[in-house]
Amino acid sequence: MYGLIFTHRSSTALHCPVSKFFSAQLLRNSSKMALDSHWLTSAEREQLVMELKATGWIEVEGRDALYKELGFKTFNQAFGFMSRVALEAEKLNHHPEWFNVYNKVQITLTTHDCGGLSKKDIKLAKFIDKVALAM
Repeated sequence: MYGLIFTHRSSTALHCPVSKFFSAQLLRNSSKMALDSHWLTSAEREQLVMELKATGWIEVEGRDALYKELGFKTFNQAFGFMSRVALEAEKLNHHPEWFNVYNKVQITLTTHDCGGLSKKDIKLAKFIDKVALAM
């Protein structure tokens, strides 16, 4: 069996040059991620959500989230779609809530960091639409 084991180290580990490098990288990346995670302005939200609704996305009742159900010809096609979306989600550091049974994929997008829709959701929704059209 393989797995990760995390241990607590004393604060002296933070003085290591490698740790400083990774800490600085994490800070830079988190700053960029924080910008992408911001809620949409009212004008952005109105325009972008309207565009996504035209492609089949719906707003989730009781949540600040978008939902879409996609159907494919086969399980392999659905799984291929999910694999492509998963790779992009990793790049964006933004992962969908999704459910798959045979040839159907249900996707909900929301940004937990800010408690609602963000620029990341819009980017991922547009990517999802692009991939779905290509399949």
